[in-house]
Amino acid sequence: MAVIFIQTLPFFMIIALGYGAGRSGFFTPEATAWLTKFVFYFALSAMLLRFSANLSVREVFDLPFVLAYLCGSGVIYVLATVVAILRGTRAEEAAVEAQCAVIGNVGFLGIPMLAMLMGEAAIPAVMMVLAVDLIVFGALIVIVITGTRDGRMRPAVLGTVGLGLLKNPMIVSIVVGLTLASLRLPIPGPVNEFLIILGDAATPGALFAIGASLAGKSAERPYVAGWLSFCKLVLHPAAVAVAALLVFDVPSYMAAVMIAAASLPVAGNVYMLAQHYGIAPQRVSTSILISTVLAAVTVSLVIGWVQPLY
Repeated sequence: MAVIFIQTLPFFMIIALGYGAGRSGFFTPEATAWLTKFVFYFALSAMLLRFSANLSVREVFDLPFVLAYLCGSGVIYVLATVVAILRGTRAEEAAVEAQCAVIGNVGFLGIPMLAMLMGEAAIPAVMMVLAVDLIVFGALIVIVITGTRDGRMRPAVLGTVGLGLLKNPMIVSIVVGLTLASLRLPIPGPVNEFLIILGDAATPGALFAIGASLAGKSAERPYVAGWLSFCKLVLHPAAVAVAALLVFDVPSYMAAVMIAAASLPVAGNVYMLAQHYGIAPQRVSTSILISTVLAAVTVSLVIGWVQPLY
């Protein structure tokens, strides 16, 4: 377990470095926003495009895997929603809290860290987790919030959700890469080198941006954020483990990657949604802060726990 912790420590050290730079004012919120945009639209997209171009659709879509992750995540999503409603929160706030409980930082933290710690063979599984998060749960929260506010479900909402997915560079990169792989079109040498160089900036850039963005987070309802962090860091990987290993019999290595991905802290894009719709953004930011700090220990524990599976 200590070995795993030491292996994960450099990732969280870069996050801490970014936090220090942001907290001291050396790295301004504007600089953080631009760095995040660079990583999101360029570096991470280049990494995903290169990875997916060397895969096949069969590798990136495994029905038992997807069902296991959906069911495990769905249980925690419902649990967080029910607890929120029992506390007397509005339906749209409950939807945001449920999102915190199941959506991890797979893009910025999971892809680079798990590929390095568990091998590049982990990439198809991580991509499936990312796709489910973006397509299923990303669409679900928009539908719930919009439907709650309007009092009914409008067809235009589905168009908005679809357009949002088409504009997401991670989805576009994966689709383009898989298309190239399906057509057996190799990436030309200079282009491949370009993608490698640009993609290599994704890991340090993303981790630094996570830390710098945390510097601007303020606390609100820490007891709720603590509960949501517990859901994300402990209950979510536990539920996914039960679904993958006991219900759907997912191959052990793929199950290990899925469980490790489920153990990641709350994703920053949940805050973006909360901020956009004006629904409990401070509560979400506190959840991101608490879960990311605790993840330095809990992610190591989970990866150490699943290590015998691979």
